Amino acid sequence: MNRPSALAAPRRRAPASAKSEQRVRDILRVGREVFSERGYEHATTTEIAQRLGISEATVFTYFRGKRELCTRVVGDWYDEIIAAIEAGLPRERDTRAQLEFFVQTHLRLFLTQGTGLCALVLSEGRSKGQEALGDAFAPLQRRYTAPLMDLLARGQASGEIRRDVPLRLLRTLVLGPMEHLLWEAVLQQRPVDVDETVRGLLAVLYPALQAPQAELAALRRLRGDVEHALRVADGAPS
Repeated sequence: MNRPSALAAPRRRAPASAKSEQRVRDILRVGREVFSERGYEHATTTEIAQRLGISEATVFTYFRGKRELCTRVVGDWYDEIIAAIEAGLPRERDTRAQLEFFVQTHLRLFLTQGTGLCALVLSEGRSKGQEALGDAFAPLQRRYTAPLMDLLARGQASGEIRRDVPLRLLRTLVLGPMEHLLWEAVLQQRPVDVDETVRGLLAVLYPALQAPQAELAALRRLRGDVEHALRVADGAPS
């Protein structure tokens, strides 16, 4: 068996920056667990440090306090949801199919961690004051709703979504019922059948969002496409 040479160079220690990045990831991972389980008020940086086997002072090396840490945890969570929506959104399909994907992804990912982070965002997102999180969450929520606003705007441009109502009200029409459903899930602590819920929501929401006569216009476009295809098949000039 070959033995390592006594003259072999010792392993190099990982760069301080890499260690710091890993430490931040660990704090955020455990921070997410603690905030999910305890909520903002009862979560402590002491417990987060204890679970990681580090000192609380180490947590404060990277985050100035609980508020900043919680904001970063929620921000990263929003980033994951936004990335999932933007990566999976079926832009090649009609607006209804895209909206269905958005609603389904929103509900599914908001409940992935149980109802803990969901409850924290719904409750603390409304809080105001120097130490409250409402103001800190506001930019995150605006960034989160940007894909929905883009989806609705493209639907208006294509004639599928009504133009007589401002986009911000259409956004509220979509997000309001979902927030109510999430609150019910938080308060009742029972599983949500996401697929069934999405079907019900779309059955109510899309007729309210749809432009007047949009379905008739879509049928006319389809008829025109079919007639054009038949003429081409018969050798008629296109």
